[in-house]
Amino acid sequence: MSGNNDNTCAEIYVSGRVQGVYFRGFTQKVASGLGLVGYAQNLPDGRVKVIAQGEKALISELLDNLRIGPELSNVEDVGIKWIYPSDEFTEFFIKR
Repeated sequence: MSGNNDNTCAEIYVSGRVQGVYFRGFTQKVASGLGLVGYAQNLPDGRVKVIAQGEKALISELLDNLRIGPELSNVEDVGIKWIYPSDEFTEFFIKR
Protein backbone atom coordinates (compact mmCIF):
# COMPACT_ATOMS: atom_id res chain seq x y z
CA MET A 1 0.00 0.00 0.00
CA SER A 2 2.56 2.58 -1.03
CA GLY A 3 1.30 5.85 0.39
CA ASN A 4 -2.35 5.09 -0.28
CA ASN A 5 -4.49 7.42 1.85
CA ASP A 6 -7.50 5.16 1.30
CA ASN A 7 -5.96 2.44 3.47
CA THR A 8 -8.40 1.36 6.15
CA CYS A 9 -9.18 -1.68 8.24
CA ALA A 10 -12.37 -3.57 9.03
CA GLU A 11 -13.15 -5.96 11.85
CA ILE A 12 -15.84 -8.27 10.47
CA TYR A 13 -17.91 -10.93 12.22
CA VAL A 14 -19.75 -13.46 10.08
CA SER A 15 -22.43 -15.65 11.62
CA GLY A 16 -24.51 -18.56 10.34
CA ARG A 17 -23.17 -21.88 9.07
CA VAL A 18 -19.66 -20.56 8.52
CA GLN A 19 -17.39 -23.11 10.21
CA GLY A 20 -16.41 -26.41 8.65
CA VAL A 21 -17.55 -25.21 5.20
CA TYR A 22 -14.26 -23.79 3.82
CA PHE A 23 -15.27 -20.27 4.88
CA ARG A 24 -11.81 -19.18 6.07
CA GLY A 25 -10.14 -20.58 2.95
CA PHE A 26 -12.75 -18.87 0.77
CA THR A 27 -12.17 -15.59 2.62
CA GLN A 28 -8.40 -15.91 2.26
CA LYS A 29 -8.69 -16.60 -1.48
CA VAL A 30 -11.00 -13.63 -2.13
CA ALA A 31 -9.10 -11.21 0.15
CA SER A 32 -5.70 -12.15 -1.27
CA GLY A 33 -7.07 -11.79 -4.79
CA LEU A 34 -8.17 -8.27 -3.92
CA GLY A 35 -4.76 -7.44 -2.46
CA LEU A 36 -6.05 -7.14 1.10
CA VAL A 37 -4.07 -8.16 4.18
CA GLY A 38 -5.30 -9.50 7.52
CA TYR A 39 -6.75 -12.82 8.64
CA ALA A 40 -9.81 -15.06 9.05
CA GLN A 41 -10.31 -16.95 12.30
CA ASN A 42 -12.95 -19.35 13.67
CA LEU A 43 -14.39 -18.20 17.00
CA PRO A 44 -15.58 -20.52 19.80
CA ASP A 45 -19.15 -19.20 19.40
CA GLY A 46 -19.39 -20.48 15.82
CA ARG A 47 -18.74 -17.18 14.05
CA VAL A 48 -15.80 -16.30 11.82
CA LYS A 49 -13.81 -13.17 12.61
CA VAL A 50 -12.15 -11.41 9.69
CA ILE A 51 -9.66 -8.57 9.88
CA ALA A 52 -9.29 -7.01 6.43
CA GLN A 53 -7.01 -4.10 5.66
CA GLY A 54 -6.59 -2.21 2.40
CA GLU A 55 -8.59 0.13 0.20
CA LYS A 56 -12.13 0.70 1.43
CA ALA A 57 -13.62 -0.13 -2.00
CA LEU A 58 -11.80 -3.48 -1.97
CA ILE A 59 -12.97 -4.24 1.57
CA SER A 60 -16.53 -3.50 0.37
CA GLU A 61 -16.01 -6.00 -2.44
CA LEU A 62 -14.81 -8.57 0.11
CA LEU A 63 -17.93 -7.88 2.20
CA ASP A 64 -20.15 -8.57 -0.82
CA ASN A 65 -18.41 -11.94 -1.20
CA LEU A 66 -18.64 -12.73 2.52
CA ARG A 67 -22.40 -12.11 2.48
CA ILE A 68 -22.66 -14.88 -0.13
CA GLY A 69 -19.95 -17.18 1.21
CA PRO A 70 -18.70 -20.47 -0.22
CA GLU A 71 -21.12 -23.04 -1.57
CA LEU A 72 -21.79 -25.01 1.63
CA SER A 73 -22.08 -22.00 3.93
CA ASN A 74 -25.25 -20.26 5.06
CA VAL A 75 -24.41 -16.68 6.04
CA GLU A 76 -26.98 -15.15 8.37
CA ASP A 77 -25.29 -11.92 9.37
CA VAL A 78 -22.17 -9.88 8.60
CA GLY A 79 -21.23 -7.27 11.19
CA ILE A 80 -18.54 -4.72 10.50
CA LYS A 81 -16.62 -2.22 12.58
CA TRP A 82 -14.07 0.12 11.01
CA ILE A 83 -10.86 0.11 13.02
CA TYR A 84 -7.52 1.83 12.74
CA PRO A 85 -5.14 0.13 10.27
CA SER A 86 -2.02 -1.50 11.67
CA ASP A 87 1.36 -2.33 10.20
CA GLU A 88 1.37 -5.91 11.50
CA PHE A 89 -0.04 -7.63 8.38
CA THR A 90 1.89 -8.38 5.21
CA GLU A 91 -0.51 -10.96 3.77
CA PHE A 92 -3.95 -12.45 4.33
CA PHE A 93 -3.80 -15.66 6.37
CA ILE A 94 -5.92 -18.15 8.26
CA LYS A 95 -5.48 -17.71 12.00
CA ARG A 96 -5.81 -20.86 14.09
